[in-house]
Amino acid sequence: MPQGPFLTQNLATGTQNTLNITSGTLVKASGGFVATVSVLVAGSATGAVYDVATVGGAAAANEIAVIPDTVGTYAINFKTTKGIVVVPGTGQTLAISWS
Repeated sequence: MPQGPFLTQNLATGTQNTLNITSGTLVKASGGFVATVSVLVAGSATGAVYDVATVGGAAAANEIAVIPDTVGTYAINFKTTKGIVVVPGTGQTLAISWS
């Protein structure tokens, strides 16, 4: 039985990384694709990823993922339309792969 349509993203070309995120950061000011988020330092609160073009615009209405306060790498695999903003939780250090 056929299935689809499936979202495909070629992560081999065009993928970028933003490292050492310790405060709210505008990663991309236009639509894109969030592949993974790595929690390097767990901190004491969760963080989040938002589909928005400014750090100040990050809100529950445009949140696309919660970033756990546990060290590890988490697949997000989400296409954004407005931008990519990452806001770490208290004490977190993050890295993100995106395009």
